[in-house]
Amino acid sequence: MRVLVACEFSGVVREAFRLRGHDAWSCDLLPTDILGPHIQDDVRRYLRNDWDLLIAHPPCQYLSYAATQYWDRPGRAALRSDAMQFFLDLYNAPIPKIAVENPVGLPNTVFRKPDQIFHPYHFGDPFKKRTCLWLRGLPTLRYIANPVEPPPVAYYKTGKSKGKPIHWCEYLKGFKGGHDRSKTFPGVATAMAQQWGENDRS
Repeated sequence: MRVLVACEFSGVVREAFRLRGHDAWSCDLLPTDILGPHIQDDVRRYLRNDWDLLIAHPPCQYLSYAATQYWDRPGRAALRSDAMQFFLDLYNAPIPKIAVENPVGLPNTVFRKPDQIFHPYHFGDPFKKRTCLWLRGLPTLRYIANPVEPPPVAYYKTGKSKGKPIHWCEYLKGFKGGHDRSKTFPGVATAMAQQWGENDRS
């Protein structure tokens, strides 16, 4: 199966599919973190290259509800409109099987409700990160038999962020903000490759 993983610089989903024998490529404006087949360019230029499956992670900066307090700032409406159009370009690509991933946000209301909402702990990674999937030609992902329990939410104790919950990746050494938050968890990537890859062969 020819698989295109759009807006992925980490290579995590790409490598999960390649491990199972698929011809998988990642594409992003950034270089790949893991050496492998990667296109560093605008993915829209490659959507008609005879792919069997597209897994897309469009940037959520202007789509997520996490920063709605900033939505009325000058220029944000146009950026939000462009981000939503990019989301739809990916979802409507001429590819038989498509999954578009994003947090809860604008697509939930102006497009449609997602087909699935999950957390990484459903697939063996002990973290909470509410994630939506909009699917075409694909089944929803099956959770592992015994999901792990996510850790309790921790909070900052001092400073301007007092009382703010600490995101899972803020514990990471060399934490890089949204760059690290956007990476797909290994358990989720494995579930995609196992279930959607095998689904193609059945």
